[in-house]
Amino acid sequence: MTTQHAPTAPSAPGPSPSPQGAPHRKRNVALISGAMVTDSAESGLLSALFPVIAASLGLATSALGVLVAAGRLVSVVSGPFWVFLTRFLARRTVLAIASGLWGVWAIVAAFSQDFLQLLILNTIAAAGFTAAHVFLPAVVGDSFPDAKRGRVIGWVYGALVISSSLLTPVFGQLADVPEGWRWGYVAIGVINILAGLAILLFLKDPGIGYMDGRADHREAGTATDDGVSWRTVASLFRLPSYVVLVISRLLSPHPVLGAFAVVLLVEAHGLSIQVATAAFAPFGIGYLAGNIVIGYLGDVANRFSADRGRVTLLQLSQFAFGGLAFLATQVTYDGVWTYSLFFALMGAFQGWNPILNRPIVMAIVPPEHRGTAFGFMISIVESISYSALALITGFVAGAIGTQGAVLWTIVAVVLVNGVVLTGLQITFPRDRRAMLALTDVGADPQTTLSP
Repeated sequence: MTTQHAPTAPSAPGPSPSPQGAPHRKRNVALISGAMVTDSAESGLLSALFPVIAASLGLATSALGVLVAAGRLVSVVSGPFWVFLTRFLARRTVLAIASGLWGVWAIVAAFSQDFLQLLILNTIAAAGFTAAHVFLPAVVGDSFPDAKRGRVIGWVYGALVISSSLLTPVFGQLADVPEGWRWGYVAIGVINILAGLAILLFLKDPGIGYMDGRADHREAGTATDDGVSWRTVASLFRLPSYVVLVISRLLSPHPVLGAFAVVLLVEAHGLSIQVATAAFAPFGIGYLAGNIVIGYLGDVANRFSADRGRVTLLQLSQFAFGGLAFLATQVTYDGVWTYSLFFALMGAFQGWNPILNRPIVMAIVPPEHRGTAFGFMISIVESISYSALALITGFVAGAIGTQGAVLWTIVAVVLVNGVVLTGLQITFPRDRRAMLALTDVGADPQTTLSP
């Protein structure tokens, strides 16, 4: 929530930034990306080894949904908390704490003796993992010119999905090790600590506003934005297309499938944990390929029809993902390569989502409000959606089995999502043209969108 602060003097103009970007920009992004790997590692551990964790602690399948939901939902609180700390500490220091010292909690989670202990400790550990996700876009914005920011973030998130897909089968090998899941948590904690130490030693923060020539290099008290403005959020709901997109993000169970895929392949299709984790690994490769392909295909579709090109592709991706998810989860095959192919294709179509929906938001929301629009849709709506759908899937799995749960809470929901996006075919052309008219006449977006 936005809070009011006493007016502060604007940052003194700094030296003109290089058009190529800030010094050490690639190293900084690599360091923060390394810290983000711990989030992928935690997801891979739960996905790969939950059957072993369940046997060790006597858990039902619904416990997986609770663990996944709690780990994601905590980011709604922890993300703003880490940003708040930058009022008193440098971003590098906050990142070193969250991506370093915080790894101790993952190590402590390895010694959990029951579900309640594991739930509490896993959730606390996950709260630290969110910091790198929160600061990455800000550091990219301060380090790279506008023309390069999208591709940098796209490559980072594509690489993270690949790392998660590769870590899942690695953790799967611990299934044959007595209490191997505990060693997995220890490994996550160690990775987190090493990442934080590397950030503390080698990250060179360009300063907030570097690319705008207003870099602030102070080690403490660095001003940040105030987060999501609820007044602006309320005004955004006057845009029908934004409302449709928010509903669509609430009905996006794509990442939940990743959490339950290995459990489903083991329970419903009789694969071993090691084989199941290997079958799921191509998902990340498909995701990255989908990011790259749709970047070009989306531009072509937009040139063909600015009103409906990207919208149609976004809608198509939901139906394609739903159909592939049905084939991969509801039908048993003789060869493991069939599952791998379906998961790779699902990853590709899931990779379409951010590359298509971000430009759609940009086309209907004034620049002054895009930060709030993305902050609300991604940090809050998507986190709540993922948590709720994971929780529901876990409890439904406990009642009717994982295969049935995936059918109704993932396959069916994503197909409904595709139908919901039909609304954009009606609202987006009008909202896009209104935004163009607003820009052309030089109207004041603050006045136009005020509630």
